[in-house]
This record gives sequence, C-alpha cells and structure tokens, in this order.
Amino acid sequence: MLSTNSDMIKPKSGTSVGVPAHSSDAPRRGSGFARPEHPQAAAFLHAFAEISAIPILIFDGTQRVLYSNRAADALVELLDPLRVRSGDLVMVSDWHPELLPASALATAASCGCWVGEVVLRSSSRQRLVLLVQVSAIGLDGLGPYGMQVRDITEDYARESELQARNGELEVAYAKLKGAQEQLVQSEKLASIGQLSAGVAHEINNPIGYVNSNLSTLQQYVSHLLTVIEAYSMAQERIDSPGHFREVNEIRRRLDIDFVAADLPQLLTESREGIERVCKIVQDLKDFSRSDRGEAWVKADLHRGIESTLNIVWNELKYKAQIVRSFGDLPLIECLPSELNQVFMNILVNAGQAITDRGVVTVSTGCSSDGEKIWIAIGDDGVGMSEEVLSRIFDPFFTTKPVGTGTGLGLSISYGIVAKHHGTISVTSTPGQGTLFRIELPVNQPR
Repeated sequence: MLSTNSDMIKPKSGTSVGVPAHSSDAPRRGSGFARPEHPQAAAFLHAFAEISAIPILIFDGTQRVLYSNRAADALVELLDPLRVRSGDLVMVSDWHPELLPASALATAASCGCWVGEVVLRSSSRQRLVLLVQVSAIGLDGLGPYGMQVRDITEDYARESELQARNGELEVAYAKLKGAQEQLVQSEKLASIGQLSAGVAHEINNPIGYVNSNLSTLQQYVSHLLTVIEAYSMAQERIDSPGHFREVNEIRRRLDIDFVAADLPQLLTESREGIERVCKIVQDLKDFSRSDRGEAWVKADLHRGIESTLNIVWNELKYKAQIVRSFGDLPLIECLPSELNQVFMNILVNAGQAITDRGVVTVSTGCSSDGEKIWIAIGDDGVGMSEEVLSRIFDPFFTTKPVGTGTGLGLSISYGIVAKHHGTISVTSTPGQGTLFRIELPVNQPR
C-alpha cells in the first residue's frame, strides 16, 4: 500500500524503499519548475490508485513488487481464474510469467517509458491482449518502475473484425468494379450490334465500287497489253506501213486515250474507298476495345468525336445534317475510348429523336480560365417531357420499344463522365429538341 508519508512507498512485504519526494523544494523531473504539494498528496494519490479501474504495479529493478492496487489484484483472477488467492504475489511474474517483456524494463530505464501490446494465454486458454505501459519513476530513469495494464482484448477483437470486414469489402469492391467494366463493355458491344447493319452498309458502299473498279481495271489492263503486243509486232516489221495502220485501229477500237485518262482516276477512287473501309474498321476496333488497363492519356477530343461520327454516320446521314462548331481545345487527360462511347450514345439518341429530317449540332469550347472544356450535342427532334427528363440517367430506363435499347447507354455515360471528374447535364423541350452538355477538366485531379 502507498504510505501517507510522501517520502516512502511501503512494499507488499512490509519493508520500506526510499523514493525521493516530489515536494516544493524538489522539482518533478521534466516539469521545468517547482510546484508545492498538499501535505496529504500521497494519501490522495494512494486513494486514487486504489479506486482506479486500471491495474497498477510498482516494482524495483529486480521486478519485486512494492505496490499493487485492487485492480491489479483482480487482474490475477483474469489471468489465472483457478489460482487460490494468497499472499505470494511478490514478483511481477507471479501475475503472469510473460506479463513484462524482457526488453520493456531496459527501454524504460534508458528512455523513461515503454508501451506495447502483450498477448497472453490465461490458465483457461483464453487469449488476452493487454496494453502495458512501464515507466521509470525514479530519478535519472532508475527504479522503482510503475506499470499500468489495460485489457484491450475486446478492442483488439473489434479491430480484427473490422480489418476482416474491410478485406471483404475490398474483395467485393474488386468484384463490383470487374462487373462494372464487363457491363460497360457489354453495352459497348450491344451498341455496335445495333449499329452493325448501318456499319455494314457503310463498308459495303466503298467495297462495291472498289470491286467494280477492279473489274474495269482488269479490262483496261487487257486492252493495254493488247496494244503493247501490237506495238511489239510493229517494231519487228518496221518496214511495213500497213501494220502501223493496224496498231492505230487497235488503239481506236480499244479507246486507249480514254483508258489513259480514266485509269488514274479509277485508281484514286479505289484507294479512297479502301481508306474509307480501313478507317471504319479502325474506328470500330478502337471503340470496341476493352478499357480494362487502359492508361489515362492526353487526347484530342475532336478526333474522338469525328471517329464516333464515322461509326454512327449511317444512323444519321439519312435524317440529319451534322453541324460542327468546334472551338480550340487543348489535349485533355482522359480515357479516349470511354468518352467516345459517351459521344456515340448521345449521337445515336439524337438521330433516333428526329422523325423525318433535322439537324444535329456538335459544339465544343473551353472555359475562360482554361481549366475545363465542354462539349454540347443537340438535336431538333421530338424532345422529352419533365417526367422522362428526371429519369434519363436511371439504369435500365428507356422509352424505346423492347429489343431496341438496353436502357444503360446514358446511365453508363453518366458514370464515365463522373469517372473523369466531369458533369453531364441535359435540357429538353417537347417538340423542340434536346441538348446534352458535358464539362470535363483538362487535367485530372491528383
């Protein structure tokens, strides 16, 4: 028990150990100034220690216990419920052989304090986690030492459970992210499927006239070879004027002059047709590419818009005039194929909103501070009611007939824009048309 004499702490064995008093003429170590003490400070301290719920031990350098409060005595019952209470709690190890780690006393002696978690097994094999603090309470870091013990088993269990739940959430998030990527890719392929007939038509046109040109080219080559053969024969019979007349007749009959003029144009048209097909195929390839693992890059949005227009052109050209109003845009940090998907969803919707013949406008610009760019895509189609407008970005919401839309296009577009830390808004008036406006940062936040 603590003595009421501030100069002494009485050990459990009954002998006395001198401890320098913290009186008005002996400043506390580390306080920097002297503070007067109440004559009964030690008694107050003893009473406070006795009612404390925190187990407290005071022991010397040999780990012989000088004092233990009631909570420390109760700790024995926690560590060894089967133990018979007796007066043999002399050493710290009598509480538990592993209660005081080997390095704790040395650290407290050199640094003044040691704090750490100690995991013990009680006699009933119950796992206990204790937060132990050992402090040197003598001068110059020497003994005696004070020990405070707090049972954090439940806290530790809660933390472990929290970590386990966090791990489960991370796994679930990874699965959800994978499912989202698959959903985006599925919607992208579904969009291509819906456009496949138009894309096939766009490819078939240049392929058709290239095929026709190749057939004509085959005839031209045959005529040219015939004339060349005739010139070769004329060269062998150079002394026969009549043979040159035959060669000229062949030139006239095969219209070699027209062939010479038409052949370069035919080759130019064929090359343009092949380039058109290659561009459509490349745009389709870029659009349908899976975005998983795609890196953020600086990209030209005008190039992406033109590429998307090339894919959806067959959906628009028969009913809408495309009006471009492009501003000067910097390269922006983005995932180009994902933004192209946003453009395609809006452009296809614009084309479907026009019943007969109309106009689709595509405008771009940059904010005054140069930090953001905007893209506006509008149409003069049927427009939308307030009820439809309020649900336009809801997943699986569609006003199209069954089988013609998944209801995911604009929902996924909203998610893609949000992923780019941008905004997408829409205004619409029934009978007048609809305008989508997208704002994106030039550089992604770090």
